[in-house]
Amino acid sequence: MKKNIIKILFVVILLSGSSCNLLDVETVSSITGDDYWTSKGDAESYLMGIYTKLRDVSNATLHFEDRGDAFTTGLEGGPSNLWAQNLNAQNGYSWLDYYSVIHHCNLMIRNVEHIPFGIEAEKQTLLAETHLIRSMMYFNIVRVWGDAPIELEPTENANKPKLSRSPASDVLQQALTDVETAITLFPQEGYPNGKGRASMPAAYALKADILLWKAKVLNGGVKELEEVITLAGKASANLSLEESFGDLYATKKGKEVIFAIHFNIFEKEEHYSSRLKPRDVFVEKAVNKELIPFAKGGARSTYAPSNELMTLFNEYATDQRRDHSYIRAIDGEGHLIGIFDNKMRGTKTEGDRSYDSDIILYRMAEMHLFKAEAFAALNRIPEAINELNIVRNRAGIGNYTGATDQISVEREILRERGRELYLERKRWPDLLRFHFGGTIDIYDEVPNLKAKREEGSIIPLYLAIPLRDLDLNPNLTQTEGYEDL
Repeated sequence: MKKNIIKILFVVILLSGSSCNLLDVETVSSITGDDYWTSKGDAESYLMGIYTKLRDVSNATLHFEDRGDAFTTGLEGGPSNLWAQNLNAQNGYSWLDYYSVIHHCNLMIRNVEHIPFGIEAEKQTLLAETHLIRSMMYFNIVRVWGDAPIELEPTENANKPKLSRSPASDVLQQALTDVETAITLFPQEGYPNGKGRASMPAAYALKADILLWKAKVLNGGVKELEEVITLAGKASANLSLEESFGDLYATKKGKEVIFAIHFNIFEKEEHYSSRLKPRDVFVEKAVNKELIPFAKGGARSTYAPSNELMTLFNEYATDQRRDHSYIRAIDGEGHLIGIFDNKMRGTKTEGDRSYDSDIILYRMAEMHLFKAEAFAALNRIPEAINELNIVRNRAGIGNYTGATDQISVEREILRERGRELYLERKRWPDLLRFHFGGTIDIYDEVPNLKAKREEGSIIPLYLAIPLRDLDLNPNLTQTEGYEDL
């Protein structure tokens, strides 16, 4: 056991140090050489390293929350250019971290085939997990940058050809191909390795997510929407909603969770939710201090919940999610000190707090909302409302009684996703999906996008590529829309 732990740690260190930049290749660690890939233990250890890198790229609000409408400025630190929508051709964001994970997945897929496994199902499971993770990376890339290189071979030397950007539809198809491969390879349903590892239900959930994007953003249609409904049902089979919304993050990998990235106290620091929590010095005078998830050093309230987010929660007085999502710090005279995230509270330790909540990637409530969204897009409104009501009733706000035309129901589904999935790295993709699907105009929904438009600047919805990356790879072209920014 001790030997296996040492091997895993060794692999993680080597993975974190090896380069896989599609644009600027350095010497790759010797762990990628033929001498390493000799046993099942080698492959299993390497997979643990890939999961560590998956956690690193998932542990941020940057690409999937900052550009949305859920944040405003907090008490300290500066918000990102993504939040401010201060985006131009000179300050692009690199996709290197995602391609780093892809590189290691490519190494695994290429090398594991030659390793003898006593039980073939174990090799199939390992390959299925790797394909699922690579699918997630391409899905992330296409939602943030649109067109992008499709890299299916590891980058091991500087002679490898530099790739151009493929159309977004091809990148999404690669994500879809990988997740379908994972579904084919997984030898069994359920969670044989736990909910902290990729599984068949996780693959169903990811494929449903990808197909929703295809249907609403990249010219999919009825076939994709109908499959979303089927897949969301398969992903949530044998699961049940937590009775109380507050139990979601009070327990790890509970009965509602489909796939979550592991965090553990003292084992991994700087959970992304800490950027919405206060340091202790800011809430010293709060009369409700003991209810606030503050920390001495691990918190930095760069962001606070926005007025737009709080308006969503305040739409229904009985919404149980509101107090589990944000908290107001009030001094003895009734003055507001600040508003802070209260959803991912972490664990109170001796004299401090550690933000160690798991990063939930998919859970059952979202599967109901996936189905609601697909039913609504198909104009099957009663079925959409039925799925919507399942989530609403757990939250304590009762059945939907508003207008039942297609656009009104779709807008309500988007609002419900905003309440239910706040801070779960869903908001910006949700806004994009409903924008491209014709439900909203995102330039009216996101305050800083709207302000830029009023100033005469239409900020593109996909990110620019950094100038350094363009200089290093002449085959890359800049994202459309940045010519005059």
